[in-house]
Amino acid sequence: MSNLKLKNDEVKNAIKPKKIKELVSQNAIYVVLVVLIVAIAVVNPRFISFATFKDILLQNSTRAIIALGMSFILITGGVDLSAGRVVGLAAVLSASMLQKADYSRRFFPDMPNLPLWLPIVIAVAAGLASGLLNGFIISKFNVPPFIATLGTMVIVYGANSIYFDLPPNDSQPIGGLRSDFTNLGSGSILSIPIIILIAIIVTLIVWVIHNKTRLGKNMFAIGGNAEAAKVSGINVGRTLLILYGIAGALFALGGVLEAARTGGATNNYGNMYELDAIAACVVGGVSNLGGIGTVPGVITGVLIFGVINYGLTYININPYWQLIIKGLIIVAAVGFDIRKYLARK
Repeated sequence: MSNLKLKNDEVKNAIKPKKIKELVSQNAIYVVLVVLIVAIAVVNPRFISFATFKDILLQNSTRAIIALGMSFILITGGVDLSAGRVVGLAAVLSASMLQKADYSRRFFPDMPNLPLWLPIVIAVAAGLASGLLNGFIISKFNVPPFIATLGTMVIVYGANSIYFDLPPNDSQPIGGLRSDFTNLGSGSILSIPIIILIAIIVTLIVWVIHNKTRLGKNMFAIGGNAEAAKVSGINVGRTLLILYGIAGALFALGGVLEAARTGGATNNYGNMYELDAIAACVVGGVSNLGGIGTVPGVITGVLIFGVINYGLTYININPYWQLIIKGLIIVAAVGFDIRKYLARK
């Protein structure tokens, strides 16, 4: 009897480390986020404060929206390199139509004050159109997403630069934005910043689409195996068209809010944002091979890079080290993802 008890104890002791290892493996990104916060707090304890976390959320609300848009594309096994330029286009479009009437360098000197929602809708519609163009090229002509969105990236940037260079603006930074517009980026409701509230609402909507809709199920099916998805009756072309359209609209919304948050815009807004979004998604557990990803993971990925950017600056670490650390995290995350894929096979 005593021997049996000893064996049971040995089995239990063997199972516990295995369970702990699995738990850590499944929640690695959350562990990384906590470790980063603790490490920075050890160097400077003042980092742990409500004001600090509020600043991190404020600075990364737009990036979260952009990363959520990118998650739709990555889960299908694609990529969208035009995201950053769509951000810039939306920022310029909305800012150019929402300047103060008495501002000396108005983009449209004779334009009457438009209702706040109209320029925002126009900017988001432009992002939607860009996304639909990507989806159409990819689904209709079977152009690889990397090439299709690379071409769109150049087209969008060129079109935005031509618009930005129109007289009397002549490529000058757009400023003098109306207070009702900048309030979206700096105002609060019940002490909660509006931009954070918008990011939370977008996050909840995206979670519902991912987990509770047929579109979400089809998205994961396409990412898992596009050919099998076709055989099972999924209209892959139409689904990709819709997903790229949604992503484009979210990129544009991020651009509008970025202009509101910073109080201005240029045609270079959003430059390289697509890489930050891809990095946040990959670090957050979205498989670069498609078919896998969660909304909480994406948001955690955004926060990890937000903590790195803000935290390392907070403790006076050279900004170039930030790039090295971000790069190492991205490589490690992709390597971990590929290892899990090979282990499943």
